[in-house]
Amino acid sequence: MLAFFAGEEIIPLAYSDLPAILEALTREEIAAGVVPWENSLEGSVALFLDLLVKTAGIYVVGEVVLPIVHHLLARPGVSSFTRILSHPHALAQCREFLRLHFPDVPLFPTGSTAEAARLVAESSEPWAAVGPETAAKNWGLVVVKEAIQDSKENETRFAVLGRERAPRTGRDKTSVAFALPEDRPGVLYKVLEEFARREINLTKIESRPAKRQLGQYIFFLDCEGHMEDPEVKAALSALMARSSFFKILGSYPRWDYSLEVRRP
Repeated sequence: MLAFFAGEEIIPLAYSDLPAILEALTREEIAAGVVPWENSLEGSVALFLDLLVKTAGIYVVGEVVLPIVHHLLARPGVSSFTRILSHPHALAQCREFLRLHFPDVPLFPTGSTAEAARLVAESSEPWAAVGPETAAKNWGLVVVKEAIQDSKENETRFAVLGRERAPRTGRDKTSVAFALPEDRPGVLYKVLEEFARREINLTKIESRPAKRQLGQYIFFLDCEGHMEDPEVKAALSALMARSSFFKILGSYPRWDYSLEVRRP
């Protein structure tokens, strides 16, 4: 993660959940926020997408892709547990291990792995948390079992958030959210065609409920290029003209997969 901030002096701070990070960024308590965006096993973090759509003045300014390793954490001396806590995605990524080794222990979702570690550390109950080694160090916990994730090919894409848009680098990606005014055959095809005929590669598209009426959705789209690139700018303008809702979530440098990130 520090590779993204190379050359900058940073003071890392831990927050209990995603809303707390975005609120701190909005209040200018922090200069940047790093939040989980998408996991290779469990897909996108729905809460982050929902928050990003409705939070004004916050933009995606970078992305970081990291291998994810989950450990079983507990207070020193505790080896049997009455509940296991973690973020829903972390629990899901360790589902098979937990089912085999702790079939009768209830699983409790929390806002983040950091919050799970805090709750375990502050409780006198025999609880355990699923999370990274850093969470154990931050809250005085011990690693009971290492690398309990079901797949070794577990990666998470993190969004780096800021209050100012990122400049062009020549190797960028743009993320947008949009909704269409009507539901009829071909309407989505026509807006996506704006990218195809300009030879702009789409790297991702998905939908989330618009939270107004069943059957109404907000689409999330990632494409290669910066919002200020002429062809991308033209495609986005055409998309905006056809949309009932449109928001550029950010243009930012694409993650450089040539960076050496150690996989446990």
